[in-house]
Amino acid sequence: MTGRDLLVVGSGLGGLTAALRADALGHAVTLVTKGALDDSNSRWAQGGIAAAVFPDDSPALHAADTVAAGAGLSLDAAVDALCSDGPDRIRDLVRWGVVFDETEPSAANPEGWARGLEAAHGRARVLHAGGDATGRAIVVALVERLRASRVRVVEHAVLTDLVLTVTGERRVAGAEILRDGHRETLLADAVILATGGAGQLYEFTTNPEGATGDGLAAAWRAGAEVADLEFYQFHPTALAVPGSFLVSEAVRGEGAVLLDAGGRRFLAGVDRRAELAPRDIVARAIAEQMKRQAGLPVLLDATHLGRATLEARFPTITAATRAAGLDWASEPVPVTPAAHYFMGGVRTDLWGRTSLPGLSAVGEVAVTGVHGANRLASNSLLEAAVFGWRAVAALDADETAERGVLAGAAVETPPASGGGGSVILRGDLQRLMWDAAGVERNGRDLLAAAQTLAEASAPDDGSAEGREAANLLDVARLVVTAALAREESRGAHFRSDFPDTRDETAHALTWAREVPEHAHR
Repeated sequence: MTGRDLLVVGSGLGGLTAALRADALGHAVTLVTKGALDDSNSRWAQGGIAAAVFPDDSPALHAADTVAAGAGLSLDAAVDALCSDGPDRIRDLVRWGVVFDETEPSAANPEGWARGLEAAHGRARVLHAGGDATGRAIVVALVERLRASRVRVVEHAVLTDLVLTVTGERRVAGAEILRDGHRETLLADAVILATGGAGQLYEFTTNPEGATGDGLAAAWRAGAEVADLEFYQFHPTALAVPGSFLVSEAVRGEGAVLLDAGGRRFLAGVDRRAELAPRDIVARAIAEQMKRQAGLPVLLDATHLGRATLEARFPTITAATRAAGLDWASEPVPVTPAAHYFMGGVRTDLWGRTSLPGLSAVGEVAVTGVHGANRLASNSLLEAAVFGWRAVAALDADETAERGVLAGAAVETPPASGGGGSVILRGDLQRLMWDAAGVERNGRDLLAAAQTLAEASAPDDGSAEGREAANLLDVARLVVTAALAREESRGAHFRSDFPDTRDETAHALTWAREVPEHAHR
């Protein structure tokens, strides 16, 4: 394999996997990260990583659960790639130093890995590390291995835009970054975006401050196709305290229940799976219950699990509840939905390749077709590992092969945004998005939000914060446009004015913008 200059943007599991694999294959790799090397969305992942690694499970069963959660929009070929490659990627993580939690080995579990059950999974197939600190354990192990590799690391650098060149076709040839107040251009033979999601679109989110949609916005401005932008997953259970700390799905998998303000369970009347129903169902049920009780949060009751179990199995959540002045071992704790995971992103094929030659995308910034309208719990870390590996495998393949396999309608161009109007501050944008494009949407509020966003401008003063504001505004416009276009309810997208699912719209909505020739470099 001929070595290439590869630029990886992002240091979550997708970026780390791609960088390590590319380095092992002899490529010259530069990894750019927005914060410190070990600071990413992946680090915050609690629930675990799902894979069919136990004798009573199979990739086919895992795929069936994934497709069911995707509400009719998952791409079978992408789901098969995820679930079939998953066991090998788990063993790669172990080879790279990840230590998964263990129990006594048995015939049904020869590896001795502890296994958890989470919502909408038909098998207990979720692996954990460090109890509820799986993401952190994985990132720490891979960062240690990366530091011992030949990969060049550029920390505290914000992606501002992609570099385009025209040699017969428009092609991505690198990226512009902002570091220490100065812009730099990094050229490369290929760029892999692994920049994560955009939870900072919303007033309440489990995502860290840096989740501002930088990679998606940059790819959009460069002319890459994007899809599924109306589908933002709201985690049902974030602590109803400042910071919206996530309380993992695994807590309900262990038997915790949700109560209304009067201490009564309410989910059994909504779905036969009750607390283990898919996330969109649970999040909407909680939002509806909160409306009925004048906005008061619902309660998560894990007290019957016992203090010893909670502290051993969920040490991170236990510490967070204590920091908030709560004791979840002795009393139920208040929870509310919060923006958690973006199913939408840059459209890719089964090997991470986007519609722009030279550009790949992996992890939360990408749309592979795996998640459809609603992500199955604990599939996100697996997706990052599987498609981070696949993106590197495709570097020397025919770049036209399998591009565009994501099923969808014809590519559409959103209406132009006026801009140049009053500046919209991050807090105001977040409240607007929460109210108009949150757990529940309707055409009236979306139209009003679209008008406000079209006329707004971002406080982009050339600083990192200004660039983040501009990226959030770009992504907010896309999300609202897509939510308006999907006149049905499906998965994580619920329109109160179109509450039913429609067979004729069982396809992805794909968008792209026209890039003027003078934007090429």
